[in-house]
Amino acid sequence: MVRADPPAPAVRLPRRRGIELALIVVAVLLSVYGYCAVGLARHGTVPPGAAGYGAGLGVLALVAHLAVRYRAPYADPLLLPIGVLLNGLGLVLIYRLDLETPGDRAAPTQLVWSTVGVALFIVTALFLRDFRVLQRYSYVCVAAALALLVLPIAFPAVNGARIWIRIAGFSIQPGEFAKVLLAVFFAAYLAANRNALAYAGRRIWWLQLPTGRVLGPIVAIWLLSVVVLVLERDLGTSLLFFGLFVVLLYVATGRTGWIAVGLLLASLGAVAVGWLEPHVHSRVQDWLHPFATIEAGQGPNQLSQSLFAFAAGGTMGTGLGLGHSILIGFAAKSDFILATAGEELGLAGLSAIFLLYGLLVERGYRAGLSLRDPFGRLLAVGLASIVALQVFVIAGGVTGLIPLTGMAMPFLAQGGSSVVTNWAIVALLIRVSDSARSQFDGEVAA
Repeated sequence: MVRADPPAPAVRLPRRRGIELALIVVAVLLSVYGYCAVGLARHGTVPPGAAGYGAGLGVLALVAHLAVRYRAPYADPLLLPIGVLLNGLGLVLIYRLDLETPGDRAAPTQLVWSTVGVALFIVTALFLRDFRVLQRYSYVCVAAALALLVLPIAFPAVNGARIWIRIAGFSIQPGEFAKVLLAVFFAAYLAANRNALAYAGRRIWWLQLPTGRVLGPIVAIWLLSVVVLVLERDLGTSLLFFGLFVVLLYVATGRTGWIAVGLLLASLGAVAVGWLEPHVHSRVQDWLHPFATIEAGQGPNQLSQSLFAFAAGGTMGTGLGLGHSILIGFAAKSDFILATAGEELGLAGLSAIFLLYGLLVERGYRAGLSLRDPFGRLLAVGLASIVALQVFVIAGGVTGLIPLTGMAMPFLAQGGSSVVTNWAIVALLIRVSDSARSQFDGEVAA
């Protein structure tokens, strides 16, 4: 009688939460080092609040880590540390610029908003057990997104754009929250209709068009959101939504023709708005002739001053606290905060920041493409694409690659709505990555 071999022991994937904790410690230490470096450069002493800043950031990061360890043990170990490091660096840069504007201190407020963002991250990690629940509420999400986009029209314009709601000294930017809600709707709708989008309808040249019944609702929602944003003169967010729509349409159908059509429509729209809308036209002119105000004897404008800051930084930078990017003016802490990073950290530091963003986006794509669930795949790709498109649009604007659009650099720039939304994006990517790896772990164990 031949005895059967015993079954092979189940192979379990490593959870890698220890790696995550070690990277979080490094992220917190780097942030505290930057905070101390600013104080030493400006006053020759360590800032008195360094210990409190480090302790506060460390406690927030530790609680977030414990939430991930408890509820999402298979999540990607890089997502949370990257968010902590970028958020910490943003607080350091804002604190550094606050030293130049003692009457307008933004770092304490930004720290409060960062705390709110991490709290939202923790709540999402603890209570959103399955991201697929969001698919049931896709139409609720799109209704809420459109309502948020319409609200600022009733409020006065700020710096030429109607994107803020200001009440009793308190302000929020509803469009920041709307982009996540629209990503949920786009992902849910395209996942439900991906076959019809790919194969139905007529062919025009190389592009297989879906039927109007299938494509019509999502195009109508996208057009309505873009029209509202154009009325509000928020062209940066309009470009973001358009890019998100095209990327998800390509991922859902697998047809590269949509990328070509998207680029063509974006180019035509940009040219039309650039010529017809005075606020956008002036930004295009500044982009084409960044030194025109200097030649006219009026001094450097914001874009030219930003270019000077990047040039002054060179390869290794002037050092934290030793730059002059505050000369950019009122937007130094928001739209142009990347210029401070470029001047004081140099090309080396700026490259490291871009690598962090690239790694965050790559891990989001990896998590999405690892899933068999079409909604999860599209949701993760959409959320990661939001970060990628924002970084491209903002970095391109402040470096003179494309016209300025007036958006917030994720995690770095001053803006409470932005930092809260970015933490929500990281939380959702954490949940998707946990599902992707736990799914694979179950297959290996079986």
